[in-house]
This record gives sequence, C-alpha cells and structure tokens, in this order.
Amino acid sequence: MKTVSLSGSLRENVGKKGAADLRRNGRVPCVLYGGEEQLHFHISVIDLKKMVFNPDVYRVNLDVDGKQIDGVIQDIQWHPVNDSFLHVDFLQLTDDKEVKIKMPVSLEGNSVGVRNGGKLSQNFRHLTLAGLPKDFPDAVSLDISGLDIGASIRVRDIEYPGLTILEPTDAVVVAVKTARGAVVSDEEKEAVAEEA
Repeated sequence: MKTVSLSGSLRENVGKKGAADLRRNGRVPCVLYGGEEQLHFHISVIDLKKMVFNPDVYRVNLDVDGKQIDGVIQDIQWHPVNDSFLHVDFLQLTDDKEVKIKMPVSLEGNSVGVRNGGKLSQNFRHLTLAGLPKDFPDAVSLDISGLDIGASIRVRDIEYPGLTILEPTDAVVVAVKTARGAVVSDEEKEAVAEEA
C-alpha cells in the first residue's frame, strides 16, 4: 500500500457543537479505533481531499499531537447536499492483526478481444481483501492482454499470497463481451457456447 503522512490535533469537545465549529474552520472531525482506546482528533480538509479524491488506498502515518500511529481510512460520512466531509473513521493498523480493506482494481495491458471489436466490461472497481497490512498491494492488478471475446477473469482466478478476497468466488471481475462488428473466430464461438 502507498503511504502518506497526516498531522492532526486532539479534539477538545467531542459533541456536535464542537464538530460543527471544526468544520467551519476547515477541519474534519475524525476517530481512530482498533487500538487500545479510541482517539478523537481533527485534520485539515485540504490534506484529506488530496488523499480521498484519487483511486489509491493509502496507509496513513498519523501524527496526532506528537503521537505516531499507523492507520487506514475505513469510512467517510458525507454531507447529503454539498458533499463536504462530515466525519472520517480511521482503523489502526498493527503488523500482527488482520484487517479488511477495499482495494482498487487496476487493469494492465490491451485485450485481444477488445482489439478484435469486443467490449470490455469491468464489474468491480474495488475488491475487499482481508489479511495482514504488510501483504496488501497498491492495487489489485489484472493482466487483461490475454482476454479474448467471451473470456473473463473471476474472483477465483486472482491470487495474492497471504490475502483472501471476500467477494463471491464465481463473481466476474472483468470480461470481454461480443459487440456488433466484432471479429469472432470459430474457436471463440465454441468457447462462448461452452460458457453459456
């Protein structure tokens, strides 16, 4: 996983009024759980935006009033109208404790089937993985260069040592479907017929 550093300050008032004051001053109320005790703190909206508005998942080195903690964003609560941050939950990471994290799916290569006129269909943009923090990759990378028309990559076809994918094993992550004008060979027609 990619790593980023964030600095925050402990919250003095944990109630709704204190949270509203923080938001007015460009800060986001946060809580860190998963350790010995919950930690209530706040961070800058600008720092959080840089981390949230991109496809990557980050391991966060939190510096809260001089205390260093490793964590990962577990949940974000958004304002229902203006999509501003209301609250962020962080999960503390320790090397010996398993965690569940939603990781982005990254497609590598150019599919043979797409070059022949097929249509690429990606059903999962993220997959939930469980394991130790040290085993997590930057993203779930799938090589689609060998995918022909009618072929697919299912959850059961993906392996990462030390990690378990929590989606159903038969779920199709990415596939190449037939499109109008696609060039389909006889072998591909038989393969599509067998899958159906």
